[in-house]
Amino acid sequence: MWLEKQNASDAEYKEVCEQIERELGLPISFEGRYRWIVFLNSRINQNVPVLNRYYGVFEDGTLKVRGIDLRRHDTPEIIRKCQTDMLAVLSQAKDSEEFKELIPKTLAVVKSYLSALRMHKVPIEQLIVEKRLSKALNEYTNIVPQAIAATHLAREGQDTHAGQTVSYVVTNNESRIAGNRALPAEFLGECTNYDSEWYVDLLLSSVTNLFLPFGYDVKLLRGWSFRT
Repeated sequence: MWLEKQNASDAEYKEVCEQIERELGLPISFEGRYRWIVFLNSRINQNVPVLNRYYGVFEDGTLKVRGIDLRRHDTPEIIRKCQTDMLAVLSQAKDSEEFKELIPKTLAVVKSYLSALRMHKVPIEQLIVEKRLSKALNEYTNIVPQAIAATHLAREGQDTHAGQTVSYVVTNNESRIAGNRALPAEFLGECTNYDSEWYVDLLLSSVTNLFLPFGYDVKLLRGWSFRT
């Protein structure tokens, strides 16, 4: 439950919790007050914010996030690192106005990650994607990267099955079908050449997840990325 009251104290919020518990018999606790909080857009309808996807900073400076790439198990380490560094900058804001003023500084952080990706300076292990096989390989009708990566494993005699997590990197070869370029993590080597623009798109998508409420969509950020 989210409550807002101008200049409210912790004691007032705790009093509300006590009243709810007393009158409704529902156990409830006071988590804290936020300096600022951003509710993110629904994945189904991007024009509608939802209450279970957000990031914000408590009054004591503690950061809390829910439903963003940073918390997903299948997010490559490079995306986690970028979002962590972005949030580290934003957490310096004392209120919503300072938050907006820090967006350009945060985008400068993104710029450094884009540059590293395009110059192929990102360690290959930070680019590993993990996806679960939702069904057996012979049941897939659409080419998806995890199924192709699993097919490579199967050809090498390794067991693959529904429910298994497959780790892979999207490489840069002649095919532009992402699935055909999914190389299992077990086959990675020093000469593996990752598809930098595929990861740039993934990174920009993660930035959009944080900044879409402020008008930064994928199209805008993609154009911006070529001007950096």
